[in-house]
Amino acid sequence: MSEKLQKVLARVGLGSRRYMEEVIAAGRVSVNGQVAQVGERIEPTDELRIDGRKVQFQIEDEIRRRVLIYYKPEGEICSRNDPEKRPTVFDNLPSLAGDRWVMVGRLDINSTGLLLFTNDGELANRLMHPSNEIEREYAVRVMGEVTPQLKNNMLKGVVLDDGPAKFESFSEIGGEGINRWYQVVVKEGRNREVRRIFESQGLKVSRLLRTRYGTVILPRELRTGRWIELDKNDIDNLTKSVELKPRQGTGLYGMAKRRTERMQDKPLNARRGGFLRQQRRDNDPTATPSIPPRERGERRDDRRDRDDAARKPSGLNRGFKKF
Repeated sequence: MSEKLQKVLARVGLGSRRYMEEVIAAGRVSVNGQVAQVGERIEPTDELRIDGRKVQFQIEDEIRRRVLIYYKPEGEICSRNDPEKRPTVFDNLPSLAGDRWVMVGRLDINSTGLLLFTNDGELANRLMHPSNEIEREYAVRVMGEVTPQLKNNMLKGVVLDDGPAKFESFSEIGGEGINRWYQVVVKEGRNREVRRIFESQGLKVSRLLRTRYGTVILPRELRTGRWIELDKNDIDNLTKSVELKPRQGTGLYGMAKRRTERMQDKPLNARRGGFLRQQRRDNDPTATPSIPPRERGERRDDRRDRDDAARKPSGLNRGFKKF
């Protein structure tokens, strides 16, 4: 079992695949004491060095395949780093020794819901590729009346700036007045596709929540800003949907497995607030400021004392009880 050298080096975390090709071309990488070439394949028993330093590695097929579900809150961006220092979806993920998480698809900063992460780049690419037609399901709150004609237009297909798009299914799931919730399914992951389909019909999406990606459904017990790891059966079903062979080392084990079992029995609370919500509070002078827990407790006690004092009988009413 062998793998391309630049792919191994990139997965270890030493840089992007393109950068590692430059490092190899510069003669800084050796395999078994010989200067390596770009595109060279490496075996598990080979000795790999960069600038004379030995690099520990595993061939991809030997690495345990792992998949996480993350419940993205509003205000986090789908990027590893942000020049504006906003929170990212990677901030709350567990660390991987000698490996890294690859995000499957994206959600815009205003959207929430299910995001998949895996350490298997091939799986991620297949799940995202349009040719595999993996379904993405969303719960969408829409401002405006969705008439039968508009619904039919979105099911038949509309023309967007980057080509035609449509919903595979469309159903109403609740709401009242001008704000109603709908469940829609698409088979592509283009930028803001769901929002743009509604906008093409003069409708505005006020909330968007992804509830399913392929065979994976957002668990009821998962709270915003939290993650949960998939077990072997769930991962094998996911890989089967994109015709990828299963691995023996797959899914949960050890402490990660016990953590997931505990979360299912007793879910963690949602992470407090959100970047955009906090930003709105900061920019709105009429908004009620957040109070630290200790201060909240003190103010609650003060209020209780004040209420008790107000209820104490005085004057002519002293000693009488109200039934």
